[in-house]
Amino acid sequence: MIPFIDFSRQNRTLRKKLLRAVEGVMDSQAYILGPDVDAFEREFASYCGVKYAIGVASGFDALLLSLQALGIGKGDEVITVSNTFISTVLPILAVGARPVLVDVEKTTLLIHGALIEQHITPRTKAIIPVHLFGLPVDTDPLVRLAKKYKLVIIEDACQAHGATYKGKKAGSLGDVGCFSFYPSKNLGAFGDAGMVTTNRRDIGEKLRILRNIGQKEKNVYSMLGYNSRLDTMQAAILRVKLPYLDQWVQKRRQLAHRYNALLVGLPVVLPFESELSESSYHLYVIRTPKRDALKRYLEDRGVLCGIHYPTPIHLQPCMKELGYTKGDFPVSEQSAREVLSLPLYPEMKLEEVDVVAHTIRSFFRASRRSICFPV
Repeated sequence: MIPFIDFSRQNRTLRKKLLRAVEGVMDSQAYILGPDVDAFEREFASYCGVKYAIGVASGFDALLLSLQALGIGKGDEVITVSNTFISTVLPILAVGARPVLVDVEKTTLLIHGALIEQHITPRTKAIIPVHLFGLPVDTDPLVRLAKKYKLVIIEDACQAHGATYKGKKAGSLGDVGCFSFYPSKNLGAFGDAGMVTTNRRDIGEKLRILRNIGQKEKNVYSMLGYNSRLDTMQAAILRVKLPYLDQWVQKRRQLAHRYNALLVGLPVVLPFESELSESSYHLYVIRTPKRDALKRYLEDRGVLCGIHYPTPIHLQPCMKELGYTKGDFPVSEQSAREVLSLPLYPEMKLEEVDVVAHTIRSFFRASRRSICFPV
């Protein structure tokens, strides 16, 4: 059995440090906005190369509070991508704004920058590029576009911890960067947790008030806020893990390159490698029209896989009000039919990658011999 992800391997390696961190919070009794939150915010800001980092309860809340802190609400429009996790779009609707979707580039599966300008209207207030699967969007053209139309850039970096674009870390490329520390992320907590990064002091101050029920000082509520604080226990755990993040990203890249070498020549599309950036390979995603049959073949032989994501945003039942229909975003729709995420995590062994790749090769050899697999 080769699991899609295995937390136990990392936990075994860091067990003593993690237990000491948890015990430290227990002993301090500072469970809400304790010292570990403040320390982790400073450390993560330094890691990303920004001035401020504000811990919140989840990646969803990072986007939601960022939109609100930037003054985006009812009647406004926010341009983002059709091929992403739904938590990119739900916060836009939650603040009363309208998501305006754009298709993705066929090579990268990232937002198609050349399509954005035609969707800008007087109501457009922001662009949310998504660094999907750990690959940063080519951000500089978006920043120029934002300056031209006086828009803000909100990076959805929830899958891009440790990724770089022109030498700069994801989360430092726009007005704000939004991160999730969901357990399966490159930097994962033991539950939900999130962070907003920014160089703008005004946004940082608003976010600190918004996340803490709208209070800047105890019992004085200057804004209509949220209960969305980064839990101290999660911050302590993330502080243990952060120093290892870069080496984990490098191991992910090593494993991805191993996959690339072993899968070359097969009728699959391999992940895009950019000259401008280094992917952090949160996911290793291949594409094939035989996705469903390949997935069954692998899982029947003990190789567990994932699909990110089987239904694009505009075809989700809860998004009917946006008015999009099937065929509006053909690249996103095709990728939804073809993407398959293979096992990849820092503690994975090279021999396990070899087994996965060998099994994929076996599938296509069998396919060439005209063995039919159920659709």
